[in-house]
Amino acid sequence: MGWRQRNAIPDLGVGVGFRTPHVTHVLSQRPPMEWFEIISENYFAEGGIQRANLERLASAYRVVPHGVSLSIGGTDALDTKYLARLRDLVQRLDAPWCSDHLCFTGWGGVDVHDLLPMPMTRESLAHVVERVKRVQGTIERPFALENASSYLEWRGSTMAEHDFLAEIAERADCGILLDVNNVYVSAYNHGFDARAYVDAIPADRVAQIHVAGHTDKGGYLLDTHSAHVRDEVWDLYRRALRRAGPTSTLVEWDEDIPAWDVLAAEAERTRAVRAEALGGAAAARKEGEWVTAS
Repeated sequence: MGWRQRNAIPDLGVGVGFRTPHVTHVLSQRPPMEWFEIISENYFAEGGIQRANLERLASAYRVVPHGVSLSIGGTDALDTKYLARLRDLVQRLDAPWCSDHLCFTGWGGVDVHDLLPMPMTRESLAHVVERVKRVQGTIERPFALENASSYLEWRGSTMAEHDFLAEIAERADCGILLDVNNVYVSAYNHGFDARAYVDAIPADRVAQIHVAGHTDKGGYLLDTHSAHVRDEVWDLYRRALRRAGPTSTLVEWDEDIPAWDVLAAEAERTRAVRAEALGGAAAARKEGEWVTAS
């Protein structure tokens, strides 16, 4: 039995991020949307408007936390207070899983507020595996690692990123948040085959998929989440879905955030691409089993 079946990761359909420009509209109008993703750290504080808004959101939609500051690849000790807050958040939401990035965000107690690339070595792999086991054991929920976009590489790396991520997921028994836009951005920047990357990811470990837009800076691509999803990224999304089956998908749009109607239309296009990739069948999973309606 694979990881997804053991953990009964649900297919929530297509969702978007819960972002400030849309808070009033979402909470007052409750527009159609299958689920929302939140940035975990924004909701750690007790009380206040953020927590009140989250409670209202969670009363109407499924909500999944996604972190940016865990620093799973860092050499500083894991922050026990951070993990306690994450555990509280996940349990309050009854979230089916939570996620963060395969990266490090600082060292020596200094957080640089960026997702820095890991050296892909056996030593760092073993380091991340043990830290993921601790995180997943603490939060008592399935945990997924996202492939981050990157713009430089470590000379000492001895593994391809897709092999590195896949082995971590298998050895730590965790999930993968497959960001196909990040795959495309990194593939362009470093010259590897984005399709081969997607094909190398263990399909039964994919708990969630991200799609997003990026910016062409001439000599490189920048993962900005500030535009519509590009055709090349849609192609990778189709490829990932055909391997993984129906999988919760998030449309990321975090810069130059458009009006709600524009974001909702991008989510609707995602549903159309998803239906096309899955053969148009209505598919769902119940209690860890694949169920396809004919």
